[in-house]
Amino acid sequence: MATKQDTKHRLKLVLAEAALETVPREIWGHPAVYKHARRRGKPSASILLDRSIHHQAMKRLPNAEKRGRPDIVHIALLEALGSPLNREGLLEVYVHTLNDYVIFIDPSTRLPRNYNRFVGLIEQLFDEGQVPPEGKPLLWIRPMTLERLLQEIGATHVILLAEDGEHRRLRDIAGEALQHAPATAVVVGAFPHGDFNEETRRLATRVYSIYRGEPLETWTVVSHLLAVAADMLNII
Repeated sequence: MATKQDTKHRLKLVLAEAALETVPREIWGHPAVYKHARRRGKPSASILLDRSIHHQAMKRLPNAEKRGRPDIVHIALLEALGSPLNREGLLEVYVHTLNDYVIFIDPSTRLPRNYNRFVGLIEQLFDEGQVPPEGKPLLWIRPMTLERLLQEIGATHVILLAEDGEHRRLRDIAGEALQHAPATAVVVGAFPHGDFNEETRRLATRVYSIYRGEPLETWTVVSHLLAVAADMLNII
């Protein structure tokens, strides 16, 4: 069985091009945004963009179909941080946003299960740069491209999971990731619609698809991948 000291099997998971950002300047004054911000007692610039609330305002934003879904990151992180792989110290999780920020996460972090509390936490993160604001951070954020992140974490073997990739059994993909660990990063899109940017695809060593049907939700891919990896390491 893999142990917390068996770092050679540690996987790096990147939620890439995540639909996670504060409301952009172009729509600060839109009635839907202004009313929501006022109701929460915050300036428009300090609240998260959320399609379920700001749908009308987002119509004027470029690339709108990929933006405004903080819930995707929330659910995917709950899956990842609560996984047996993470509990055994064999997982590193990073969130790269569509606007080229990267959120670093202490593996011991226990995120709020409640979505509204999660939103407040991420808003504090964008405002303060780290959470908690003082002392040892559990979450911290830096402006950074995906390419720079992969360099910084030493990921020389990058597996991109995309619906148009080469179809492979998930067990084979997990096996390849573990074979090249800890230099492997598995990249999963954390946006609702559209495709990866060409810059992201260019960074991939391999591009695989795990399902021939309709696109799977981000958290479904994360959950299945980490469960298979944990099974292969005899953790579960």
